[in-house]
Amino acid sequence: MIILKTKNEIEKMNIAGDVISGMHEALRDFIKPGITTMEVNDFCETFIRNQGAIPAQIGYEGFPYAICASVNEEICHGFPSDYVLKDNDLLKVDTVVEKDGYMADSCWSYGVGNCNDDVLKLMKITRKAMYLGIEQAVIGNRLGDIGSTIQEYAESNGYSVVREFTGHGIGTNMHEDPMVLHYGKKGRGQRLEEGMVITIEPMINQGKHHLHLADNGWTAVTDDGKYSCQYEHTLAITKEGPRILTKQKGQ
Repeated sequence: MIILKTKNEIEKMNIAGDVISGMHEALRDFIKPGITTMEVNDFCETFIRNQGAIPAQIGYEGFPYAICASVNEEICHGFPSDYVLKDNDLLKVDTVVEKDGYMADSCWSYGVGNCNDDVLKLMKITRKAMYLGIEQAVIGNRLGDIGSTIQEYAESNGYSVVREFTGHGIGTNMHEDPMVLHYGKKGRGQRLEEGMVITIEPMINQGKHHLHLADNGWTAVTDDGKYSCQYEHTLAITKEGPRILTKQKGQ
């Protein structure tokens, strides 16, 4: 069941979103060669708690960390660890914040140190794919309009779209209806209504879209070992168009 949000509820979710956007803005200077992904996790958890918010991922279905820290061929749900970041690593930082009972969700990708043109292009195309999908998130469109737009753009640039992980509704729960695919056909799927709040979070691979789970049972990894990139915003469907609730300064 899709739970439509009131304007007041959307404002509360925007407050949670501001915590995440502030965290990602702070990470721009924090992430660099020589630090571990566990240090990134600890930085994020401290930032979130200092804002009077809760890192909602901790304990969700047993997940033990404040963030997902996925590096290079890790697509999503990567575990923070003692892995030391180096030049040309691609780190995806994904987290959910709860503030006064309402949640927001956002992932951002960070090129570590000096990155080659292949990594920079993957980041650029994935980020634009997300924003092109967001442009389709207007009253009267269908979910397929979002997915097909992302898929067409990614594939036209020689990349592939992960199928197994999707966007979703969000509110007082981390995952709500509807499921938001990042591939599909225009004019298909649930029609978008005012008050829907969803995430759009394409995971785009340099190679094929096929994946497997790591031994920890959580982390998805590309089968061919090529890099994967992800960007994600939480947004509300409004009469004025899509309202990004996790918007960062300068982005």
